[in-house]
Amino acid sequence: MDPEIGFLYIYGMTEQSKTLPLTFHQLISNLGPLALLAGVWDGSKGHDIAPSDDRGSEENHYRERMTFKPFGPVNNHEQTLFGLRYSTTAWRLGEEDSFHEELGYWLWDPKEKQVMRCFMIPRGVTVLAGGKVEEGAKEFVLSAVAGSPIYGICSNPFLDREFKTVRYELRIGLEEKNVLVYDETSFLKIKGREDLFEHRDRNHLQRIASEV
Repeated sequence: MDPEIGFLYIYGMTEQSKTLPLTFHQLISNLGPLALLAGVWDGSKGHDIAPSDDRGSEENHYRERMTFKPFGPVNNHEQTLFGLRYSTTAWRLGEEDSFHEELGYWLWDPKEKQVMRCFMIPRGVTVLAGGKVEEGAKEFVLSAVAGSPIYGICSNPFLDREFKTVRYELRIGLEEKNVLVYDETSFLKIKGREDLFEHRDRNHLQRIASEV
């Protein structure tokens, strides 16, 4: 399988022509609820509540660009997944340098009706979040919990000790055909604080391209 374009197996064909590259529209048709995310999105209504340098709280307003590129299939023996290559970059309003980035994959398992979001943050954190989603859903909720063997969170030693992410929750969906809305919270156990800090990000983004 070429991971960039994907292949479709056609029974009854010769050995030389058993695989045909999937078109963009064929990939979209296999993405289930993730099909609504495909493309490039941009929005400048981002609102971030994050830990400050003194371990208090600060607010940031930001612009963000997200890219979702279809790929697949991926075969784990009997399991077949289709997905989106994913990246996002965020800039505080009025600043040229980004303050946040993510890279990863969104995956759809049609048999189990599971949506998965696996991504890395260049602070030494990885997250695999997931949840059950119906194929035609326009909005869905995913979560991850530190220590879970299924949908979990891993951090580097410093963050695990000082700013441990114990839970992650995401609600994402379409407000209109080309308007994407999300609200996500990372629950942090910050050393020296009794309560959990709710690191919350939310934004409205407009689709500026349907294909990547």
